[in-house]
Amino acid sequence: SSNIYSLGVGTEKVEKAVKNLFPNANVARMDRDTIKKKGSILKILKDLKNKTIDILVGTQMIAKGHDYSNITLVGVICADLGLNFPDFRAGEYTFQTLAQVAGRAGRGSAPGKVILQTYNPQHFSILSAKDHDFLSFYNKEAGFRKTLKYPPFSKMIQIKISGKDKKKAEKLARDMGESCKALTKNNRYFFQNVEIMGPIEAFVSRVANKYRWQILLKSPNTEPLHKLVKKLMHENSGMFNKKNIQVVVDVDPVFMM
Repeated sequence: SSNIYSLGVGTEKVEKAVKNLFPNANVARMDRDTIKKKGSILKILKDLKNKTIDILVGTQMIAKGHDYSNITLVGVICADLGLNFPDFRAGEYTFQTLAQVAGRAGRGSAPGKVILQTYNPQHFSILSAKDHDFLSFYNKEAGFRKTLKYPPFSKMIQIKISGKDKKKAEKLARDMGESCKALTKNNRYFFQNVEIMGPIEAFVSRVANKYRWQILLKSPNTEPLHKLVKKLMHENSGMFNKKNIQVVVDVDPVFMM
């Protein structure tokens, strides 16, 4: 039988459901829990290549870099889940992942089929990925980013504040936000095009028992952003050296959450 990819969330439950639906199929799962053992990834990929796996259920890790001619069907559960992330690249990440996993099907002589389960079937990221239409996606996404002044039409710096004491982390974030606003107000000539967003709690507000806050600085040009952060660090050095509170300045941030 032809191999099937299934990419989605809650892989353990999906695996159980698939086994109930296809009791005679050899079903394997690839996620963080199943690849902890050394050599486990290689074994799964080898079994997939040798056609001893009929259905492979997994997370996004199965979407990239695998080229097997016997995969004829790809299914994606909650294909639009990434669109809900508070990140201006959410559409790009969704398109990229779906286009990659869809490319796993039909690489051999047999035709391939891709099924996407989504609550937003008309979203341009979904439609562009379905058609592998990179230019269509770019034209739509570039228009939104230009209007909202997001990269590549602007430059950004993210200041990340995290600490085990919830109140202290929040206070430092708010104090730093006020300092940023005061600097731009008192130096309007240099920082007139700098936009300050936040401070706000990070989308993932707590990691490793640390409470996380962030401030986002945005400008059409790099120079005023760098000058603002340098001035902030020079005039408020104590904020960057607080005990048990970590402050990270991320230039051109990739991960916004």
